[in-house]
Amino acid sequence: MNLSAPAILIASRPHGENACVARMLTETHGMVAGYVAGGRGKRMGPVMIPGNGVEFELRAKSEGQLPFAKIELAKSRAPWMTEPLPAAAINWACALTASTLPERNPYPSLYTALDALLEAICSAPSARGWLAGMVAFEAMLLRELGYGGAKPDLSAEFDEQFEAFRSLHRPIRDYLLAGSPGDVMAARTALGERLKRMVE
Repeated sequence: MNLSAPAILIASRPHGENACVARMLTETHGMVAGYVAGGRGKRMGPVMIPGNGVEFELRAKSEGQLPFAKIELAKSRAPWMTEPLPAAAINWACALTASTLPERNPYPSLYTALDALLEAICSAPSARGWLAGMVAFEAMLLRELGYGGAKPDLSAEFDEQFEAFRSLHRPIRDYLLAGSPGDVMAARTALGERLKRMVE
């Protein structure tokens, strides 16, 4: 298997002493994974941050083998990982995506929505500029995976957006993340606590 495409890096987990396994969302190939030699080293460390836009090449000798991945940074979102609220939002959006989408199934609308959401998080002066996008992305994920869900009102006031965010907690937990490790949902809880301070 040989594949190259732009992607959003959504997860990176350690593998061996200095490598990692990257999971990336592409527009036309869906979720793909690859082994990145030196992925935890000084040179690749800044690249392997969830939320980053990347260009990659995957090469595997057989269909059942984990491909080797060569990854280059296209758009860094590392500067926002030092800001608590944007970092919490980026981490949640990426963790949710990595935990729910099956590999090799294309979801072009979700790719576009996630890319737009990450861009909004990194460019808006506060969560008031991206919370509606987060709610819309979560609702779209529920619909795309067959669990229904109404389209949110993107023009609603911030406190209404927050209530819509809270209302999606249970269906995400019970449907999308049923059986997933608890720390995935804990990322959403942490984000919700930060957003709540803006409403109170």
